[in-house]
Amino acid sequence: MSDEVCSCGGTNCESESCGGSCSSGGCGNEPQSFIEKTHELNSIKRVIGVVSGKGGVGKSLVTSTLAVMMNRRGYNVGVLDADITGPSIPKVFGINDRIQGSDLGMYPQKSAEGISVMSVNLLLDKDESPVIWRGPVIAGVVKQFWTDVIWGDIDYLFLDMPPGTGDVPLTVFQSIPLDGIIIVSSPQDLVSMIVKKAYNMAKAMNIPVLGIVENMSYLRCPDCGKNIKIFGESKVDSIAEKLGIKVLGKMPIDPSVAELCDRGEVEKLNNDYLAEAVSTIEKKLDVGKVIKTLKIAIPTDGTNISLHFGKCEDFTVFDIENSVIKSKTMLSTEGNLHGLLPTFLSVKGINAVIADSMGDGAKNNLIKNNIEIISGVSGDIDQAINAYLEGTLQAAGTKSAEHEN
Repeated sequence: MSDEVCSCGGTNCESESCGGSCSSGGCGNEPQSFIEKTHELNSIKRVIGVVSGKGGVGKSLVTSTLAVMMNRRGYNVGVLDADITGPSIPKVFGINDRIQGSDLGMYPQKSAEGISVMSVNLLLDKDESPVIWRGPVIAGVVKQFWTDVIWGDIDYLFLDMPPGTGDVPLTVFQSIPLDGIIIVSSPQDLVSMIVKKAYNMAKAMNIPVLGIVENMSYLRCPDCGKNIKIFGESKVDSIAEKLGIKVLGKMPIDPSVAELCDRGEVEKLNNDYLAEAVSTIEKKLDVGKVIKTLKIAIPTDGTNISLHFGKCEDFTVFDIENSVIKSKTMLSTEGNLHGLLPTFLSVKGINAVIADSMGDGAKNNLIKNNIEIISGVSGDIDQAINAYLEGTLQAAGTKSAEHEN
C-alpha cells in the first residue's frame, strides 16, 4: 500500500477512470503528497508520534516521560498535544497560562524545565470546557499546531496522538513528516489486536515503527517487593516478536508517578522505565551532539531582583550550557528604555527573563521577541537562577504593573 493519495482522488485507486492501481501508475497521475510545511521560523529536526489503537493505555504518560528524559539529555524538546478532545499534557506539566500570539503566529508555553508545549487546553477559557467539534475541525486544529505555532529550534517534537485509526491520526500521518512512532499497549488480551491495528496503519502509511511500550505492566508490592501481574501475564514480547519490532520498555502501575502527574510535576520523575526507548530514539533518529544554550536576563537591584522590570537599567545575564552556568555578566541599558527594553534584550540574544512585577505591554513585547517570561519572582538573584535550573523556582505568576510598558 502507499501512504500517498493519487491526484485523481483515491488511495491505491483501482477505478475504471484510472485504468488500474494508482500505486502502479495505471491512472497516469503522480501520487499527491499532503505533507504540510511547518512555520518558517521553525527548525524541527525529528518528529515522533506516540500512538495506540485505543484510549486509556497511557499515551500521555509515555509522551511526557520521553519528553522529560530527552530534555535532561540536553535536547530541545517540544510536545504537541494532538489529543484534542482529551488533552492532558498541560495538566501533567503544571502549565496553566494561556497561549500567546502575535502577527507571526502562536507561541507554545514552556514547562518549568523548558519543554515547549502546545495543547488546545491552553486556548480554552476553562480547562474543563469540552471540545465538541467534528472530526475535520479537530484534524484542522492539529495541522495548525504544526503550521502556525512558532516552536523555534526543536531537536525532538513528540506528538501525543488521539486513540484509534480515524480522522485525526490519518491527518497527522498524511500532513506531518513523522520520523517514527512508538506504540503504547497494556497487558490485556484485547490490546494485542489493537496494537496490530496501529502497527498496520503505520506500515500502510510508510511510517517507521520504533517499537512498543507496555504500560500498567505490573504493580510492585510496597511490602514484599514482588511484582503483581494485575492484568495477567504480559504478551508484549510475543506481539513484538510477531511484528518484528522492539520492546522499548515496561512501565508499572506506580502511585508515585500518578501523584506527580496529578500535581503537574511530571518533570520530577526519577525512574528508568523508558531508558531503552530513549536509547533507541537517539540511535535511530540521531540529531548529532547537542549543546543546549540559554541566555537568561534578570533585572537587578544590588544582589536582588528589581521590583520593576520596565524601569530597571541593569540586568544580570547568565549564560547557560546544558543546565550549567558558564558565565555571569552585568548588562546596562545605559538609560531607561521603557518600551524598547524587550527589543534591546532580544538584540543581546536573551532567551528568557526572570522578573518580579511586569506590565502587560512589556510582557506582550517580550512574547513578540520570543523571550520566555518567568515573573512574580523576588529575592536573591543567584538563588533564583539556581532554583530555575533545578526546576524548583516558585513563580507567583505575572504581577501586573500598569504603569510599565
